[in-house]
Amino acid sequence: MTDSQRHIVLAEASAVLREIGSAGMRLHRLCDYLRQYVAAYDWVGFYLAVPGERVLVLGPFSGAPTDHLRIPYGRGVCGQAAAEDRTIVVPDVAQEANYLACSVHVKSEIVVPVHYHGKLAGEIDIDSHSSDAFSEQDRLLLEELALECSELVNEVAPGGWYPPGATGEPG
Repeated sequence: MTDSQRHIVLAEASAVLREIGSAGMRLHRLCDYLRQYVAAYDWVGFYLAVPGERVLVLGPFSGAPTDHLRIPYGRGVCGQAAAEDRTIVVPDVAQEANYLACSVHVKSEIVVPVHYHGKLAGEIDIDSHSSDAFSEQDRLLLEELALECSELVNEVAPGGWYPPGATGEPG
């Protein structure tokens, strides 16, 4: 992905996030958009942080179904990204000792944390059927989208948290 392609995808993805609909529906449409318009993105989804449990649960996604509905922090690339609270790019999943196989077709993966008011609300997880599919431009794009969709991710996360002093029930 080039810098100019990143800017185009970011603008179009941002527009998807602003469409009418529930938070979950908009995140699902974002997954569909990214999977359709970025050739290397074969599975796009969100894993949501469960407060107090150090576990991620599958949220909106686009692609083949997965058996990984709950992932403990530290387990697999998603769990590792949550435990270390950082973006992780795996160019070749066959070389990753901590990889949870979702499909025999997956060759590379990128996981980007999504924060809401400084707390991990979830992650964007993308699998590719190509080795070394994710460039610096992909990382930048997904980190920018993680900022843009943080409120929506918080809304769909189990027991989405409110900042200190806020009132109301978690979304």
